[in-house]
Amino acid sequence: MNLTTTYLGLELRSPLVVGAAAPLSEDLDNIKRMEDAGAAAVVLHSLFEEQIEQEMAEFHHHSLYGTESFAEALTYFPEPDIFHVGPDLYLEHIRRAKEMTQIPIIASLNGSSIGGWTSYGRQIEQAGADALELNIYAIPTDVNLSGTDLEAQYLEILTAVKSAIAIPVAVKLSPYFTNLANLAHQCQLRGADALVLFNRFYQPDIDIETLEVVPHVLLSTAQEMRLPMRWIALLYGRVALDLAASGGIHKGEDVVRMLMAGAQVTLLVSTLLRHGIEHLRTLEQDLEQWLEEYEYPSVRALQGTMSQASCPTPSEFERVQYMKAIQTYHPHLAHRR
Repeated sequence: MNLTTTYLGLELRSPLVVGAAAPLSEDLDNIKRMEDAGAAAVVLHSLFEEQIEQEMAEFHHHSLYGTESFAEALTYFPEPDIFHVGPDLYLEHIRRAKEMTQIPIIASLNGSSIGGWTSYGRQIEQAGADALELNIYAIPTDVNLSGTDLEAQYLEILTAVKSAIAIPVAVKLSPYFTNLANLAHQCQLRGADALVLFNRFYQPDIDIETLEVVPHVLLSTAQEMRLPMRWIALLYGRVALDLAASGGIHKGEDVVRMLMAGAQVTLLVSTLLRHGIEHLRTLEQDLEQWLEEYEYPSVRALQGTMSQASCPTPSEFERVQYMKAIQTYHPHLAHRR
């Protein structure tokens, strides 16, 4: 059974890729365990814009310390644009992960502005990363910022990063855009190599006893798979981009559904946090068993077979499916005496 697929120009042994998750990929031993369990590639935890800004601020503070007494001390420090401050540990993590594994290592940058992305994109490339996932995490709260302007910011970041590095770039998007299909097309025109659908925004909670806003990280559920699956099915064949499915993928059958919709790979996080890294073996076995049972010779033969472009009833992915779902739903009514 041939499970191979391609993603970001990389030949992968299967569509099972570990998505960006700090608890999993921060440990180098875990990355080796992922490879041994069958992961086709690993997306490292994200390097956050705030980390870069904090380290640059700390360097700025220390570089100026004492200069009120000795002004000439300023000349002892090189210019910031050639002094490579920043998250050196992240770059070293990439190097060591590449040294100890044979699978592709994909870095991840998480931010909302151009900032140092071009500089750190180059350093990530030099550290040996096989590709870069651009995780643009922006929650717009400015009432004067239009949707068009927000999308322009995304595209500006993508354009700047693509102009700075040669390794492939995937853009991780949220579903909250007026016309996601148009944004996907614009990403293609700016040189993106893949789209990751979708980003899961952090949703804070309110503690009504302490009156505090508290972090509340929730793992994905199977129901969340429907949204990325639908959009992958809609975009497959409409944009010349690789499509990565992210969110709600927990079982081998979920992997099959995403591949049918048109995904090149499935990014796994929550299911591994719940069941452990060894769960990769189960997912691969389930995928192989399904392909064999339904007589598909390969993963490639399955990809896109149920996309909107190939589906026998393409309208099911659009508005008509809502009306049909409502008409066919039969609520449970309690027996009345």
